[in-house]
Amino acid sequence: MNSLSDLLSRFPYLGEVVWIGLRPGRRADIIPCEAATALAGRGLEGDHYAGRSGSRGITLVQAEHLAVLGALLRRDPIDPAVLRRNLVVSGVNLTALKGQRFRIGTAVLEGTGPCPPCSRMEEALGPGGYNAMRGHAGANARVVTSGMIRLGDAVVRLHDAIDREETLPR
Repeated sequence: MNSLSDLLSRFPYLGEVVWIGLRPGRRADIIPCEAATALAGRGLEGDHYAGRSGSRGITLVQAEHLAVLGALLRRDPIDPAVLRRNLVVSGVNLTALKGQRFRIGTAVLEGTGPCPPCSRMEEALGPGGYNAMRGHAGANARVVTSGMIRLGDAVVRLHDAIDREETLPR
């Protein structure tokens, strides 16, 4: 029988970064980009949240939840820019990364917990947008080691100083 520790350490696949966005200012339009520099203890260079709170240095949302949100709102999958998260990742459960260190590109991040929706989601998504986001709004992470994050980079959980990237399929 597997221990809970064993179960928590297993991921079936690597995740992948499918979208990157920077928020240059409060309520400013999101700037989609192909790469961003993660700064240790701060966040993404060029993002207005960088340096405000180490625990919320980078915000992430699962690509799979964009379709769920669209379905809950009876529309097409949601454009990630509307959600104002920094990274959209596919193929990995962000909840499972809470309290875990993981590598994206050359940066090392640590999952700090859920990124709850704010009241602006009602404005951005329409009536019921806030409640649609609950449970699907993504996660926060702090930057442990500075590095570059690019579209297509793998999301790899780190444990026991062993990087299992070679053993997990994408």
